[in-house]
Amino acid sequence: MHNFKELIVWQKARNLVKNVYLLTKKFPTEEKYGLSMQIQRSCISIPSNISEGSGRNSNKDFGRFLDIAFSSAFELETQLILASDLNYISEEELNNITEKIQEVQKMIYGFNNKLKKES
Repeated sequence: MHNFKELIVWQKARNLVKNVYLLTKKFPTEEKYGLSMQIQRSCISIPSNISEGSGRNSNKDFGRFLDIAFSSAFELETQLILASDLNYISEEELNNITEKIQEVQKMIYGFNNKLKKES
Protein backbone atom coordinates (compact mmCIF):
# COMPACT_ATOMS: atom_id res chain seq x y z
CA MET A 1 0.00 0.00 0.00
CA HIS A 2 1.24 3.49 -0.84
CA ASN A 3 0.43 6.83 0.76
CA PHE A 4 -0.93 8.66 -2.28
CA LYS A 5 -0.31 12.08 -0.73
CA GLU A 6 3.42 11.38 -0.77
CA LEU A 7 3.47 10.34 -4.44
CA ILE A 8 4.92 13.12 -6.58
CA VAL A 9 2.85 11.93 -9.53
CA TRP A 10 -0.33 12.43 -7.49
CA GLN A 11 0.84 15.89 -6.37
CA LYS A 12 1.54 16.92 -9.98
CA ALA A 13 -1.82 15.51 -11.12
CA ARG A 14 -3.55 17.44 -8.35
CA ASN A 15 -1.84 20.64 -9.48
CA LEU A 16 -2.89 19.85 -13.05
CA VAL A 17 -6.54 19.85 -11.94
CA LYS A 18 -6.14 23.36 -10.58
CA ASN A 19 -4.55 24.57 -13.82
CA VAL A 20 -7.23 22.96 -15.97
CA TYR A 21 -10.05 24.46 -13.89
CA LEU A 22 -8.52 27.91 -14.29
CA LEU A 23 -8.40 27.37 -18.06
CA THR A 24 -11.97 26.11 -18.36
CA LYS A 25 -13.26 29.07 -16.34
CA LYS A 26 -12.66 31.14 -19.47
CA PHE A 27 -14.78 28.92 -21.72
CA PRO A 28 -18.04 30.31 -23.09
CA THR A 29 -21.01 29.82 -20.78
CA GLU A 30 -22.73 27.54 -23.30
CA GLU A 31 -19.85 25.10 -22.77
CA LYS A 32 -20.49 24.83 -19.02
CA TYR A 33 -22.12 21.42 -19.44
CA GLY A 34 -20.33 20.40 -22.61
CA LEU A 35 -16.64 20.25 -23.35
CA SER A 36 -15.73 22.14 -20.19
CA MET A 37 -17.34 19.54 -17.94
CA GLN A 38 -15.84 16.68 -19.96
CA ILE A 39 -12.37 18.20 -19.62
CA GLN A 40 -12.83 18.64 -15.88
CA ARG A 41 -14.02 15.03 -15.47
CA SER A 42 -11.09 13.54 -17.34
CA CYS A 43 -8.67 15.74 -15.41
CA ILE A 44 -10.14 14.83 -12.01
CA SER A 45 -9.94 11.17 -13.00
CA ILE A 46 -6.14 11.30 -13.03
CA PRO A 47 -5.34 12.01 -9.35
CA SER A 48 -8.53 10.19 -8.27
CA ASN A 49 -7.45 6.93 -9.87
CA ILE A 50 -3.90 7.28 -8.57
CA SER A 51 -5.23 7.67 -5.03
CA GLU A 52 -7.80 4.91 -5.38
CA GLY A 53 -5.20 2.50 -6.74
CA SER A 54 -2.76 3.31 -3.96
CA GLY A 55 -5.17 1.74 -1.49
CA ARG A 56 -5.25 -1.60 -3.28
CA ASN A 57 -3.60 -4.67 -1.83
CA SER A 58 -1.28 -5.46 -4.73
CA ASN A 59 0.88 -3.65 -7.22
CA LYS A 60 -1.06 -5.39 -9.99
CA ASP A 61 -4.32 -3.86 -8.75
CA PHE A 62 -2.64 -0.47 -8.34
CA GLY A 63 -1.34 -0.79 -11.91
CA ARG A 64 -4.87 -1.13 -13.28
CA PHE A 65 -5.82 2.19 -11.70
CA LEU A 66 -2.63 3.78 -13.04
CA ASP A 67 -3.64 2.53 -16.50
CA ILE A 68 -6.97 4.34 -16.13
CA ALA A 69 -5.23 7.52 -14.94
CA PHE A 70 -2.82 7.25 -17.89
CA SER A 71 -5.71 6.92 -20.35
CA SER A 72 -7.52 9.85 -18.75
CA ALA A 73 -4.42 11.99 -19.26
CA PHE A 74 -4.51 11.25 -23.00
CA GLU A 75 -8.25 11.92 -23.08
CA LEU A 76 -7.61 15.26 -21.36
CA GLU A 77 -4.89 16.17 -23.84
CA THR A 78 -7.22 15.46 -26.77
CA GLN A 79 -10.05 17.49 -25.27
CA LEU A 80 -7.77 20.48 -24.74
CA ILE A 81 -6.58 20.25 -28.34
CA LEU A 82 -10.25 20.40 -29.34
CA ALA A 83 -10.73 23.41 -27.06
CA SER A 84 -7.86 25.09 -28.86
CA ASP A 85 -9.39 24.19 -32.24
CA LEU A 86 -12.56 25.95 -31.06
CA ASN A 87 -10.52 28.97 -29.92
CA TYR A 88 -11.50 28.52 -26.28
CA ILE A 89 -7.83 28.53 -25.31
CA SER A 90 -4.81 30.00 -27.06
CA GLU A 91 -2.01 28.01 -28.66
CA GLU A 92 0.30 29.21 -25.88
CA GLU A 93 -2.12 28.04 -23.18
CA LEU A 94 -2.44 24.69 -24.94
CA ASN A 95 1.34 24.27 -25.12
CA ASN A 96 1.79 25.18 -21.45
CA ILE A 97 -0.86 22.78 -20.20
CA THR A 98 0.23 20.04 -22.62
CA GLU A 99 3.73 20.12 -21.11
CA LYS A 100 2.24 19.52 -17.68
CA ILE A 101 -0.01 16.73 -18.94
CA GLN A 102 2.88 15.01 -20.70
CA GLU A 103 5.00 15.22 -17.57
CA VAL A 104 2.23 13.47 -15.61
CA GLN A 105 1.82 10.88 -18.40
CA LYS A 106 5.54 10.05 -18.26
CA MET A 107 5.48 9.83 -14.47
CA ILE A 108 2.46 7.50 -14.46
CA TYR A 109 4.05 5.31 -17.13
CA GLY A 110 7.35 5.11 -15.26
CA PHE A 111 5.72 4.46 -11.91
CA ASN A 112 3.53 1.72 -13.36
CA ASN A 113 6.56 0.03 -14.92
CA LYS A 114 8.35 0.18 -11.56
CA LEU A 115 5.37 -1.45 -9.85
CA LYS A 116 5.32 -4.24 -12.47
CA LYS A 117 8.99 -5.00 -11.84
CA GLU A 118 8.36 -5.19 -8.10
CA SER A 119 5.50 -7.69 -8.54
